[in-house]
Amino acid sequence: MAAETKGSLSITSENIFPVIKKWLYSDHDIFIREVVSNACDAVTKLRKLALIGEYEEAADTQYRIDVIASAKDKTLTFIDNGIGMTKDEVNEYINQIAFSGASDFLAKYKDKATDDQIIGHFGLGFYSTFMVADKVTINTLSYQEGAEPVFWECDGGTEYTMSTGDRNVHGTEITLYLNEDSYEFANEYRVKEVLEKYCSFMPEEIYFTNADAAKEQDDEVIDADTAKADDTKDSEDVEDTETSDENTDEKEEPAEKPINDTKPLWTKHPNDCTEEEYKEFYRKVFLDFKEPLFWIHLNMDYPFNLKGILYFPKFNSEYDTLEGTIKLYNNQVFIADNIKEVIPEFLLLLKGVIDCPDLPLNVSRSALQNDGFVKKISDYITKKVADKLSGMFKTERETYESYWDDLSPFIKFGCLKDTKFNEKMKDYILYKNLDGKYLTLTEYLEAGKEKYENTVFYTDDEKIQSQYINMFKEQGIDAVVLTHNIDTPFITHQEQQNENVKFTRIDSDITNTFKEEVSEEELKETTEKLTDIFKKALNNDKLTVKVEKLKNASISSMITLPEETRRMQDMMKMYSMGGAMDPSLFGGDSQTLVLNANNQLVQYVLENPEGENTNMVCEQLYDLALLAHTQLEAEAMTKFIARSNEILILLTK
Repeated sequence: MAAETKGSLSITSENIFPVIKKWLYSDHDIFIREVVSNACDAVTKLRKLALIGEYEEAADTQYRIDVIASAKDKTLTFIDNGIGMTKDEVNEYINQIAFSGASDFLAKYKDKATDDQIIGHFGLGFYSTFMVADKVTINTLSYQEGAEPVFWECDGGTEYTMSTGDRNVHGTEITLYLNEDSYEFANEYRVKEVLEKYCSFMPEEIYFTNADAAKEQDDEVIDADTAKADDTKDSEDVEDTETSDENTDEKEEPAEKPINDTKPLWTKHPNDCTEEEYKEFYRKVFLDFKEPLFWIHLNMDYPFNLKGILYFPKFNSEYDTLEGTIKLYNNQVFIADNIKEVIPEFLLLLKGVIDCPDLPLNVSRSALQNDGFVKKISDYITKKVADKLSGMFKTERETYESYWDDLSPFIKFGCLKDTKFNEKMKDYILYKNLDGKYLTLTEYLEAGKEKYENTVFYTDDEKIQSQYINMFKEQGIDAVVLTHNIDTPFITHQEQQNENVKFTRIDSDITNTFKEEVSEEELKETTEKLTDIFKKALNNDKLTVKVEKLKNASISSMITLPEETRRMQDMMKMYSMGGAMDPSLFGGDSQTLVLNANNQLVQYVLENPEGENTNMVCEQLYDLALLAHTQLEAEAMTKFIARSNEILILLTK
């Protein structure tokens, strides 16, 4: 056997830099988030030291982070006046890759009380700069008394240089000399875009400066001062010049504003937030100027730290256009939109922000680890939403009903997708009846128990099915209105949840309530005659004809389609497997043409099987019944219009 060689694998800058540059981060712009996060950490650390008495800060101290872009020099600079680093700390936190300064700091001060959070976890964020820079420099000075400034420089290879720096105030300045493929990050508008994306709510004030524009402005000021000095020298009226100087001094520069909000609304206690603040935050973050219906402010400290605001927007009418955005933050640092591991799928229809410092993020802060913990967060969010909705039903039912048309797609989707949510919400599902009144399933069944027992009649198109709706109203039978695409799978779900309940569209069959009491034998001969006449007139041997004596004599013909067949067609439409109602369903044996023996037109056909206009009447009765279900195909519609005109001409003779 060959001799074995044993040793230890080591991670060095030589073999880890390619990983960082190409695979650690999916989006290269994320380096801005990482460097600004580090700067926030540096400031937060110094604040904490001052709080616990280990650092005495000046009374007028204003902590800040500056981001400076220069398209001319192709550089991007980040400056903070935070804790800074000593030479030993640069060695420890920068030269030893993946040793997290934040983790070390937290371990040292974990027993010292503070509400401030440290963002960093892994110590790799700084190295994301080498995705976009050929060279990176650090100029830093520790807050510690007697510390010397340190200058560090690296070109992204295996070598670095470290020397005495020239910084004279505590903090750190990092300069990126951008590579040729990354000059975009020296552009003012590109940098602002990224800062807005990732840093809008970071906990320390961030200021952006266009170095090139600032230099031009300074040059203009210098030129102006020089010209003024020359004018003063040549002027004989010194007093006027002094007056001019005084007027110039009186002009105040506009106050500089940070680009971020350091205390976003979700960090506040719900009792300290006003209705207008919630609405303004919604407009600002989601650029949606339609007011949200209402919102839920999440504020939890145990067993994990989670804060956030979930907004219920006004939904569009079509299921496939429902689209929300849940922004996920970690200590006010933007992580991603719509992370399904944290946000239950049905809640992605909402808009909102969730900030969870306890999220088990991976090394690049772009994905999650520890599925069990994440599931607990997801379950908590689901519970809070269900509690809010059920509580509103119990205490503010009128308000709940006023929101229902907008809420129903979201709630129904939630019941379909989440068993726990369904269990909590099943008794608070509402159905709007034909009179516009909102009822629970129990209330609807109780009101009609003598007429339709455990059947729920519904309409999904009040215009097309108006003939059937009128029949129902005449007989005092109620139905509910289900017009949304999500209602097709939802009613199947409801039938599964309620074993004895059956949903039936109002045109699926003719109930006994609408018929006169006659025996089948009495109508058998009439049915046979009309079947032969209509099959011949329509040239359709597969046509099924059923004759009834309906109480309403004005109704001539109707088409019924089995609930299962029609529901399958609706599902096909929902999943883009078909366009409008498939006309083939109305040409085979799945459909039934119901003729009203009490109607004058049907009686005419029965009495005149060979009449001059019988075929035309049969065709018209069939098309009229068909139109109550679907659009006619182009050729059939052309014939229908021509036939209608012909009938009108006959009436005028």
